[in-house]
Amino acid sequence: MASRAGSNPTRVGKYEFGRTLGEGSFAKVKFARNVETGENVAIKILDKEKLLKHKMISQIKREISTMKLIRHPNVIRMYEVMASKTKIYIVLEYVTGGELFDRTASNGRLKEDEARKYFQQLINAVDYCHSRGVFHRDLKPENLLLDAKGVLKVSDFGLSALPQQVREDGLLHTACGTPNYVAPEVINNKGYDGAKADLWSCGVILFILMAGYLPFEEANLMALYKKIFKAEFTCPTWFSSSAKKLIKRILDPNPLTRITIAEVIENEWFKKGYKPPSFEPADVSLDDVDAIFDESRGSQNLVVERREERPVTMNAFELISKSQGLNLGCLFEKQMGPVKCETRFTSKCSANEIISKIEEAAMPLGFGVKKNNYKMKLQGEKTGRKGHLSVATEIFEVAPSFYMVELHKSGGDTLEFHKFYKNLSTGLKDIVWKSGEETEEMNDGGVVSS
Repeated sequence: MASRAGSNPTRVGKYEFGRTLGEGSFAKVKFARNVETGENVAIKILDKEKLLKHKMISQIKREISTMKLIRHPNVIRMYEVMASKTKIYIVLEYVTGGELFDRTASNGRLKEDEARKYFQQLINAVDYCHSRGVFHRDLKPENLLLDAKGVLKVSDFGLSALPQQVREDGLLHTACGTPNYVAPEVINNKGYDGAKADLWSCGVILFILMAGYLPFEEANLMALYKKIFKAEFTCPTWFSSSAKKLIKRILDPNPLTRITIAEVIENEWFKKGYKPPSFEPADVSLDDVDAIFDESRGSQNLVVERREERPVTMNAFELISKSQGLNLGCLFEKQMGPVKCETRFTSKCSANEIISKIEEAAMPLGFGVKKNNYKMKLQGEKTGRKGHLSVATEIFEVAPSFYMVELHKSGGDTLEFHKFYKNLSTGLKDIVWKSGEETEEMNDGGVVSS
């Protein structure tokens, strides 16, 4: 529980850390606040020992340097880089609009005009980064975020897959990414053009936005690969003929005949309502990147991770960060329904009662529970499409006898998280705080959401 003694906030330089936003094999992303300006940021924390073990230090420096130079309205901005003796901290723009996928989660799919608008922004971002020699290699809905104004922001560009560099043949050779979204030549492992592979993933994303489901999906991995190699998919009847033609040209299994991004931008379907991005390149310094990787300077450039000696409460900046913009109403209205990769509810039960109830509801669903003070990790026993589903849960004291419970997917598949949460919520109805109006909705059989 956030207000208990012993759970003091961590500070690195001018940043005070909050909750964990996500975790991967090489990195963890934390919510943080710049204590000097009050600005909210996301900080990606890389483990130096793991990077050294996999001989990635020089590569990481190149990736970070390139990413810092990228300033585009549809790409998450990198502000600065710091390092301690054991970790590298990458300070990134924090956006509050959630994942683009969440826009489709409630009604399954987007209308064609809205899908096109997001696809245009995605292509703008991808084209810009490619022009600077940066390839994503793991484009998927989870990496597409929205800011408070609904503008698309691509995250993890150049940092998610941490791939090997281009070899003498001019091709990349690291098979990375999520199977359902990767191009056939990436799976084939014979070398691939990063730009062509990224465009294939963009085509899969466009299909999902308009259809509400994946073009290639099989429970068996080899059966999935077979479909991808042959580009075996069918467009739904509600796709316009021009959209179908474009998607088929993007999802061409032969990279040599696949449409290029330049040709996509000239396509008639794509150009409808298209507004090229307008932005001015800014002067960017790489001094901080050079400093943290310059071993000759010793430890003078290193920051120290330290804990503040004061109790933590759920303060205003954390509370606001969990809402859309500055509207706190959505925190406490309509709970427990279609969810994102993170969701939350409020309760007037004690923290111990909440923990017991979550444990009681999760275990019959095949989830192991690990408890650490007022945090819980729910781990699925069965292997899903992207490994075991893992859900992190934390309880915050907002006011005396009033708690907020946050759940977020820390591993596994987003769709499986949605299904799990829907089942879990049935067992949590007794502890969720709701207004009289919401009680009537639930009694009528309606499900309410955060």
